[in-house]
Amino acid sequence: MFDIFTSFFLLGLHSFGGPAAHIGYFKKAFVDEKKWLSEQDYQGLVALSQILPGPGSSQVGFALGLKRAGLLGGIAAFVGFTLPSFCLLFGLALFSQGQQPDWLNALIHALKLLAVVVVVDAVLNMYRSFCATRLLTAMAVLSAAALLLFPSVVTQFVVFIAAALICFKWHKLEGRGDNKVTSQRVAVKWLPLGLFAVLFSVLPWLSGYGSVLSLLNDFYQAGCLVFGGGHVVLPLLEQGLQGQISQDTFLFGYAAAQAVPGPMFSLAAFLGAYLNASPLLGAVLATLAIFLPGFLLVLAFMQSWQQLSQQAWFAAASAGINASVVGLLLAALYQPVFTSAVVMPLDMVAVIIGLFALRVLKLKVMWLVLGALIWGLGLHLFV
Repeated sequence: MFDIFTSFFLLGLHSFGGPAAHIGYFKKAFVDEKKWLSEQDYQGLVALSQILPGPGSSQVGFALGLKRAGLLGGIAAFVGFTLPSFCLLFGLALFSQGQQPDWLNALIHALKLLAVVVVVDAVLNMYRSFCATRLLTAMAVLSAAALLLFPSVVTQFVVFIAAALICFKWHKLEGRGDNKVTSQRVAVKWLPLGLFAVLFSVLPWLSGYGSVLSLLNDFYQAGCLVFGGGHVVLPLLEQGLQGQISQDTFLFGYAAAQAVPGPMFSLAAFLGAYLNASPLLGAVLATLAIFLPGFLLVLAFMQSWQQLSQQAWFAAASAGINASVVGLLLAALYQPVFTSAVVMPLDMVAVIIGLFALRVLKLKVMWLVLGALIWGLGLHLFV
């Protein structure tokens, strides 16, 4: 257990670069060096994380600990990998509360511009991955239009369901519904799946009975619906927390989550500290709530991911959901990310330079963070 915790803790201290990079770090550490499992088994865990909602790289880490030492091993892996980013973002939340000096406001504005760059890059990458056909592109466009015109958590949920149903029906109309494994029974563990469903259904009803239950509901619901990567947590949480936290604070936390190593879902620590009278309690509960749905699904489907991924109906519905996720992030790119960050021509110049550095020069995000901080200080001193 100590070996699992320390191994993941050390990775959590330097794992910059987002989920794809984390998966590479895990492979090097646990497949190539420690030989905890074969490369084939590891690829199976990665595939599982791709077909389930939740924080992809953290689900892989949890599954690695689970295979190594059971449930406690999964928990040790999660705590170790998440603890460094949790502490950094929780500390930043404490530091940034209250009256903020002008120089800090300048840095916050620069990090909001970085958020624009990161979300544009995420939209482009996800479009390339998830919108390979005209139908899927149409799902993305219609999803973005619906969310821009009727921004709400309800709209997000309806968009996901509609995209899944449309792509499933289209798949059947094309005559591919009797795919080779559609009749194969998928074995699941019903206890974690049932707990996932009960919390998803009951927490909204309980959220009116206190701030703690409301916080648990907001972050749990977001964790249930994150398809396609950590960036999707941005629009889900932004809508769920609307009216509870300012857009400036929210985007500052989102940009800061890009700047620290470890999972992006640690943004919950920053937001939770702002949303509860006891900052530490809020940070802990928000973090646990947003990670829990993905881990429950890993427990439910870990032994049967191959059968699930080969189900024709599941593949078609997942493709529709992933396409709608592109539209969801595209809508969030406009509101709140772009409209609250780009307020003058010089801001647009910074965004263009940032996109060039990220997509053409291929600089790592940590260097963009440093550039954003220098840009913010320069504006504070000279503009």
